[in-house]
Amino acid sequence: MEHHVLDQMYENLGISSQVLEFASEIEEQLKPRFQEIDERAEYNQLKVIKGMQDNRVSDIHFAATTGYGYNDLGRDTLEEVYASVFHGESALVRPQLISGTHALHIALSGNLRPGDELLSPVGKPYDTLEEVIGIRDSVGSLKEYGVTYRQVDLLPDGSFDYDNIKKAINERTKLVTIQRSKGYDPRPTLSVSQIGELISFVKSIKPEVICMVDNCYGEFVETIEPTDVGADMIVGSLIKNPGGGLAPIGGYIVGQKDCVDRASYRLSAPGLGKEVGASLGLNQQLYQGLFLAPTVVAGALKGAIFAANIYERLGFAVVPDGSQSRHDIIQAITFGTPEGVIAFCKGIQAAAPVDSFVTPEPWDMPGYDSQVIMAAGAFVQGSSIELSADGPIKPPYAVYFQGGLTWYHAKLGILKSLQQLLDDGVLKSLR
Repeated sequence: MEHHVLDQMYENLGISSQVLEFASEIEEQLKPRFQEIDERAEYNQLKVIKGMQDNRVSDIHFAATTGYGYNDLGRDTLEEVYASVFHGESALVRPQLISGTHALHIALSGNLRPGDELLSPVGKPYDTLEEVIGIRDSVGSLKEYGVTYRQVDLLPDGSFDYDNIKKAINERTKLVTIQRSKGYDPRPTLSVSQIGELISFVKSIKPEVICMVDNCYGEFVETIEPTDVGADMIVGSLIKNPGGGLAPIGGYIVGQKDCVDRASYRLSAPGLGKEVGASLGLNQQLYQGLFLAPTVVAGALKGAIFAANIYERLGFAVVPDGSQSRHDIIQAITFGTPEGVIAFCKGIQAAAPVDSFVTPEPWDMPGYDSQVIMAAGAFVQGSSIELSADGPIKPPYAVYFQGGLTWYHAKLGILKSLQQLLDDGVLKSLR
């Protein structure tokens, strides 16, 4: 297709020739990296297909169940597919797990008992887990049930503080929680091999400790997952990577059978566990979303790398930087001012297929300790595998960008964010 036709389409969507020229030069330089992403996506696509074939997925598995959901063949087979794909003994994959935070809460509260201690050796977890754990007092927290918590911060260079982790592990340490992604903290995301090293270290000190990985935003970014390097449980959300943009709700827990079973007794009720929970006609979307996930994640990764290179070129601090290896789909960009964060989010919202005409504003969200701005014109509310950006309105004023069901949509979002920064006067020029 002739370039001027494509450029005209971008201009129809409000992108100036100045922004297009600046971005196209950067895109051209990224083509070899994009090819590497496509090769990993191909591997992961084959892995998912094999998991579905090995478990003999059939259209009978798409039938709806209601009520108690006894003998829901589609639900049970989907869980076997997840266990196969993520190399775990068992899986809990349910629409009744309403978010990543909920899935983590179920995994933690199902496997911890009064008197146990929870350890985070990677610093403070994501904001919404603070109230789950009781770092910030909240009704129903693990703290209220007599579970204590301690954490060991990462060293200034982002590496593990092995000396203090060793000191922190004691006779009451029952579960170690490892957050793969950065959350609202511009630290490096952990690679699967780094997570494996940390798990090996913890198990060498206390072999029976349960190692749980918050896998949110990390699925299918690499060719291996934390369950391949010793994690007893991995936990995530279906409205992030593994739902492929089609799952309308849901979460998963994959890992050792006893860990998953204990989580299932907390999700439903003791004695019931995985036997109940109707799939409500959602199975086909959950299967098909998983099928599409590797290619959807590849598009989001290209968008993240594109954003990193564009904003790094303009002098902003970005994590990861433009050339570092990727271990999740999130791109942190530090603007240093609230105006920068707000303008970026306005641009992302304006690129959306849904609610593009809405202006995002900072607001007091439940589970957060400061105002948060969120741009997400999504088909599924809050879906962060779809093009989205958000951040707390507090220093260092960083925005966290992720998603895009296709590379083309991610690209448009980044171009619109850049245009908005120029239009709002946050950026004076592209030089």
